[in-house]
Amino acid sequence: MTVDEQGDLRREIIETVRRFVAREVIPVASDLEHEDRYPTEIVEQMRALGLFGVTIPEAYGGLGLDLLTYIGVIEELAYGWMSLTGVVNTHTMAATLILQHGTEEQKQRWLPSLATGERRGALSLSEPDAGSDTRNISCRAQRDGDEYVLNGTKAWVTNGERAALVALAARTDAGISAFIVEKEPGRQFEGISVSRHVGKLGYRGVETVEMAYVDHRIPAANLIGESGRGLPQILGVLELGRINIASRAVGVARAAFDAALAYAQQRVTFGKPIAEHQAIQMKLAEMATSLEAARLLTKNAAERKMAGERCDVEAGMAKLFASETALTLATEAMRIHGGIGYTTDLPVERYYRDAPLMVIGEGTNEIQKLVIARGLLARARL
Repeated sequence: MTVDEQGDLRREIIETVRRFVAREVIPVASDLEHEDRYPTEIVEQMRALGLFGVTIPEAYGGLGLDLLTYIGVIEELAYGWMSLTGVVNTHTMAATLILQHGTEEQKQRWLPSLATGERRGALSLSEPDAGSDTRNISCRAQRDGDEYVLNGTKAWVTNGERAALVALAARTDAGISAFIVEKEPGRQFEGISVSRHVGKLGYRGVETVEMAYVDHRIPAANLIGESGRGLPQILGVLELGRINIASRAVGVARAAFDAALAYAQQRVTFGKPIAEHQAIQMKLAEMATSLEAARLLTKNAAERKMAGERCDVEAGMAKLFASETALTLATEAMRIHGGIGYTTDLPVERYYRDAPLMVIGEGTNEIQKLVIARGLLARARL
């Protein structure tokens, strides 16, 4: 496929998702979000569109599309309702871990059902006492013949209850290792239990849970890559997660900007639309500029990742800037709307509640600054 053909296909798919969001998501997002209700019907439609296998190669049943297409899809989903991107993100990171570090047998065993969305994936790294400090992981995987026995508690697991495959970081004798845990969706499966559903300010409708493992056994064949090498493997996958966070932040920021721009042209004060007041024009100009910069940083990170280049710095920059932009634009959109922006009548208040997740998720922005600085210093020494 030529570059032009790839570009045409990318635009066609993103436009298809844009129409789907406008038709099926935006009309119901606020009601579902306020009820904190899982969007079962929407997720099934996402599955029918092939969105769970966007980046999985065709050889394993996926669409085999590039990362630029993926971030475009994520932006459109986030524009309608950011929670939908979480359903796809953790799933895609689990699939990417298998694709990058799994054996051919593991790829053939797991990727086809992930590509179709028949089985959903989740990524489980954090623990109650190990968030940014990933080396403090205490969840244990003890080798016992042809099996590993898992014991420990995992926190902040998106899709944890509905997932059938969990990419898990656990400590072995060799160090932190990565495993795929197969389970039935639900609150309890053998030695795995969902011990708590976490209530959240925003990012509602998709479950975030704590999961407890008590003497749960998995085949030794479910180890991904080498024992003791799990942390760099998963941190590498988190680069994709950070690009995802950046693209969903762009989607939320765009939704906030579009809402502010439309309202500013409708709302009349002192005899004219507020868009004609210079103070509002200054806000709109700054918002649009930041939005475009966030989109370009995200695109740059995706292009470097696609090219196989190191992109820890670029992914960190994109995540840092785009998430702060989403938070700023959501706040500015609320200010432009005035009192009505603070009510639940309009989705502006949802953008305002959803945006902080991107500042925290996939590594806080304070951690992003450390990643960026260390990466820049490492490159300077070369």
